[in-house]
Amino acid sequence: MEETKIYLVFTDTGTYLSKLINFFSKQSLNHVSLAFDIDLKDLYSFGRKQPRNPFSGGFVCEDITGHLLVNASCAVYSYTVSKEDYEKMLSYIEDFKQEQHKYRYNFLGLLGVLFNIDLQRERAFFCSQFVATVLRSTNSIQLSKPSCFITPSDLRNELDLQLIYQGILANYPYQENADDMMFHSQEAKPSLIFYISKLKQFVIR
Repeated sequence: MEETKIYLVFTDTGTYLSKLINFFSKQSLNHVSLAFDIDLKDLYSFGRKQPRNPFSGGFVCEDITGHLLVNASCAVYSYTVSKEDYEKMLSYIEDFKQEQHKYRYNFLGLLGVLFNIDLQRERAFFCSQFVATVLRSTNSIQLSKPSCFITPSDLRNELDLQLIYQGILANYPYQENADDMMFHSQEAKPSLIFYISKLKQFVIR
């Protein structure tokens, strides 16, 4: 069976909401997004539609070079899936993209996770609920809880993920525009893996 990879990106943006979630969950990196290529060019999740407005949430295609994410702490994992499941998930994402204006962020669902109450709402998701729902659209990826109770930590612990990068997103080495990301980051310093990746590019040329 032909296989390929998808990518799960766990981040801590330092916003008030992320700090609140970190406090109650006793975990870090409590925002998760899903990508289908290693460059993370198209990164999907549920979060802020407007970076400066925490109450405007829904389905988003995130930009790792943008203000909200470029300086975020992160852990990027790859996950091996069949080519058939890869295509199913892409198709499922396309439905979200076509009707993204109809989706909302499931703020009440976060309380449901905290108090173990099923607060599923039609066309409303929080980030890990969304990722779990996309994974389950394949009918072959199993998780131990309903999607409305899945946390980013659950995804890290239950899936056979392979860590490919941990650090600041501005230093992520698999971007064609990695130099631009470094330029726009005021806080991040280049990691060893960043310099190694640039050296490899030089040697190949």
